Amino acid sequence: MTIRVLIADDQVMIRDGLAALLSSDPEIEVIGQAGNGREAVDMARALDPDVVVMDIRMPEMDGLAATAELIGEPARADGDPADVRPKVLVLTTFDLDEYVYEALGAGASGFLLKDASAADLVAGVRVVAGGDALLAPSITRRLIGDFARRRRHQRPSPTATAGLTPREMDVLRLIARGLSNAEIAAELVLAEQTIKTHVGHVLTKLGLRDRTQAVVFAYENGLVG
Repeated sequence: MTIRVLIADDQVMIRDGLAALLSSDPEIEVIGQAGNGREAVDMARALDPDVVVMDIRMPEMDGLAATAELIGEPARADGDPADVRPKVLVLTTFDLDEYVYEALGAGASGFLLKDASAADLVAGVRVVAGGDALLAPSITRRLIGDFARRRRHQRPSPTATAGLTPREMDVLRLIARGLSNAEIAAELVLAEQTIKTHVGHVLTKLGLRDRTQAVVFAYENGLVG
C-alpha cells in the first residue's frame, strides 16, 4: 500500500530534497508541497495525505498551529476522523524541549531533527503512517528524563487507568518504555497479534489517538519512571 505524503517547509530546496529522498522509496508517494502552515492545512484537507512532514518555523502559520488545526478539526461526514486525519511527522532544525512538548500536545505522531539520515526519515514516515509513535533518540532520552524527574514521587493514578486490565497495564508501561509490538510480545511471552489487540484496547479505553499519546499519558500519570 502506497503512503501518500505532503511536505510542508518554507524553503524550496529543503522541500525538493525531502521529496527526492522520500520518492526514492517505491511505497511512498509525495503528493504535494506546501510553503507555510496555512497552505499545509488547506492542501492536506484537499489531498488527504496519510502523512504530513511538517516543519515548525514557517510564515503565516507555524507547523505547531497547523498540526493542531489538522488533528483537532471536527470529524468529517464521510467517515471516522481517525481514518481521515493525516499523521504528522514534525521535522525541524531546532532541538528544543518547548517544541517537543508543543508538537506532542498539538497531536504530532513523530518528531525528527533535520540532521536525521535519509533512512531514518523514510523509516519515520513508515512508522507514523502505521500508527506508531516516533521520537528522535536524543529527544526520547530527555523527554523520559524530564518526566521521571517531575513525577518521581507521584503514585499511579487509579482513576485514570481504572478501566484497564492488569495485562493492558503491562502493555501500556512497555509502550511507554518505547518497545514495539514485537518487543512487547517477547517481553510478555505472547503473540504479536495479541499485543496489537491489547494496544488497541488501551488506546480506546483511555481515549488516546496513538502510541505517542499513550507514552505521554503513562508518564503524566506516574506509571513509569
